[in-house]
Amino acid sequence: MAQLFRTLQPVQETQTVTLPDAVGRIVADRVVAPVSLPPFRASAMDGYALRKEDLQQHPQSTFPVVGESLAGHPFTGRVERMQCVRVFTGALVPDDCDQVYLQEQTETLEDGARFTGEMPKQSYIRGIGHDIIAGTCLSEPGHQLNAFDTGHLAAAGITDVVVQRKVRVGVFSTGDELVEPGTAPGLLKAGQIYDSNRFTVVSLLARAPCDVTNYGALADNPDAVKAALKQASQECDVLITSGGVSVGDADFVTSAIASLGSLGFWRLNLKPGKPLAFGQIDNCYLFGLPGNPVSTIVTLLMVALPAITFMAGHAPEAPLAVNARLTSAISHEPGRMEFQRGVYKAHAAGLEVAVTGDQSSNRLSTFSGANCFIEVPKTSGNLEVGSTVRVLPFKGLLG
Repeated sequence: MAQLFRTLQPVQETQTVTLPDAVGRIVADRVVAPVSLPPFRASAMDGYALRKEDLQQHPQSTFPVVGESLAGHPFTGRVERMQCVRVFTGALVPDDCDQVYLQEQTETLEDGARFTGEMPKQSYIRGIGHDIIAGTCLSEPGHQLNAFDTGHLAAAGITDVVVQRKVRVGVFSTGDELVEPGTAPGLLKAGQIYDSNRFTVVSLLARAPCDVTNYGALADNPDAVKAALKQASQECDVLITSGGVSVGDADFVTSAIASLGSLGFWRLNLKPGKPLAFGQIDNCYLFGLPGNPVSTIVTLLMVALPAITFMAGHAPEAPLAVNARLTSAISHEPGRMEFQRGVYKAHAAGLEVAVTGDQSSNRLSTFSGANCFIEVPKTSGNLEVGSTVRVLPFKGLLG
């Protein structure tokens, strides 16, 4: 992947979006807090604001309550010595006061409030900038915004943020055997199957920082493949195809990439997903994914999707991974790294994981109920029950 990232050129254009449209976008310019949060001294609890010195000197006295301070409706008068103000969580604490005494430890009387219990060990007052100081950077370029980030920006009064333009991605599938889902089963001809890869790829890219164009299926015709890729490469930053990159006589994607531009590499030491092509036509990068459904998903998640996210301006990072104890054996011949589909669960003794049956690369059903990849190193042989394996949760891979 490091070699691939050195080849890719991130998009340079930026745009300004409003907060409701900012989740998932990549920050382009530093976002700086225009105000401190909170912008005033605020109470951390419901209670009474007073001078700590008064309470220390007269712990048994009754303090007249001269007003109240609510969130959005502060007390604006002066608090004299031996007086207090009813104050609520988040409300402004008068400048004359340096202590909030909890209401649970306060006895309310007709002529005021009496404070019981021990002197509090903290003031229960949040100072100006307790959360953030004005001028502090809230988000650096390259950060992918999430819902927590947008909430923080909104709290600072920010409504717009400058982000990288989304990567324009075009998706094809290839093969004369493919028909559109929805075609009546009785209309399927011998050797035909429903096109699933294109729809899976489009769905998996839904949360990525990209705009996706579904270009449909390409017939096994070298001139048609070449013409379609050439046209789409003028409209997109990245093209993703599935199928047509193996060694069959009807696999034309690889040769089309080579004739229109340059072929960076073909085939990976990966299972499933060995026949993966990467190349470039002018300023457009192409990922020719294998045609087997599982191979398509693995190479998209492990190669193409990280590349798209990098092009969108997000710094490369390793996927989330955890260790788990294997509860079903895995057959594996050394030579290629393999990603098997699994189900991991938390138990008292830690995480456990099991494979989802036969792991053949044509079996899309192995993803049914799966919530992770089980990473099998290329140097590993068979793995027995009880072995410790590395697990990549889908939640980390899918964003």
